[in-house]
Amino acid sequence: MTTDSAETVFGAEQVRRARFAVAAVFTVHGAVTGSFATRVPWIQDHAGLSAGQLGLALAFPAIGASLAMPLAGAISHRFGARTALRGLLALWTLALVLPALAPNLLTLCAALLVYGASAGMSDVAMNALGVEVENRLGRSIMSGLHGMWSVGALIGSAAGTVAAHLGADARLHHTVAALALTVLGLIACQGVLDLRSEPDEEPPPRFTLPPRSALVIGAVGFCAVFAEGASLDWSAVYLRDVMDSSAGLAAASTTAFALTMAVARIAGDRVVDRCGAVRTVRVGGVLATAGGLLVVTSPNSVLAMCGFGLLGLGVAVVVPLAFAAAGRSGPNPSQAIAGVATITYTSGLIAPSAIGSLAEATSLIVSFGLVTVLAFGLVLGAGVLRAGNRPVAAKGVGAPGTAAAEPRA
Repeated sequence: MTTDSAETVFGAEQVRRARFAVAAVFTVHGAVTGSFATRVPWIQDHAGLSAGQLGLALAFPAIGASLAMPLAGAISHRFGARTALRGLLALWTLALVLPALAPNLLTLCAALLVYGASAGMSDVAMNALGVEVENRLGRSIMSGLHGMWSVGALIGSAAGTVAAHLGADARLHHTVAALALTVLGLIACQGVLDLRSEPDEEPPPRFTLPPRSALVIGAVGFCAVFAEGASLDWSAVYLRDVMDSSAGLAAASTTAFALTMAVARIAGDRVVDRCGAVRTVRVGGVLATAGGLLVVTSPNSVLAMCGFGLLGLGVAVVVPLAFAAAGRSGPNPSQAIAGVATITYTSGLIAPSAIGSLAEATSLIVSFGLVTVLAFGLVLGAGVLRAGNRPVAAKGVGAPGTAAAEPRA
């Protein structure tokens, strides 16, 4: 994409409007994830799946995203950033309908393959545009954008909690949600920057090998995003199966997790400015570890929900700080950020499947024991983030993996 200055291509007011537009896109994207996560128990029952089978099905979004994410850059290069985002976001919002329609394991795996592919492509496109707006504004906005993704997840999970409490059929719930979110997404996309490639510009590379410096930083992000993905997709199932909670209360655990994530991300920049990146992540690791311990040892649903809330609070700001550190870890910031993005995105996509597989072999309590161990890894590994304390924007728009990816967001 062309990277001419805002003054020569876009006016300052247009760039500021684009910031709010892309924030709305992040919110819509998060709302799809929140809507899906709260109805996972319904989908599991509808398809007649065991915990292990559900875990297998939840691996297919990772497969779909891995196959499709490289296409996002080429789509943006060919059609322009705004048109590409409009189409990919609509594909993602409409894909919400598919999992609830699946009557068995095979069809659910196919539905989640499409669901994951659309999630990955739209995620790359919106993050790339967010980075471009950040570059043109000359100040950090990515943490706030990811906070808006969490707000969207909170809204979606709150609506899902109400639907589950009322005993609503997830097929009807997700159809209504998908249509509403598609309309909102199309409206939001009207305000994003309409970036286009020069006629003679080469398409962005499909793959980027991460430098060694990104691997250690990415490992810290891996721990945080694994805990996030596991909690988001399995908290409701955990409360239902382990705590014997009602469907409404089980869904509310996902809402509690999303709420703490949203609050922490929106306030994250101020906390980091005051405390520094290393201390913020270390304290967050302590909170997440305490939350994990509370989940696996809790005698009742209320304390388990508090544990999921602490997990969300503890891991919320780790990924933006990992990107900041990557951007200052070597001579090629974009390549380092791409490497961390690949690691963290993969973590968020494999976590639900790994939790299900371990639960099938042992129990969900043991699965969240693993989450607790990984949360403690944030305490031990926080020092590697000393290289940076603010999110760093990658150069260019539309190149897969050059922007922060949220498993969710």
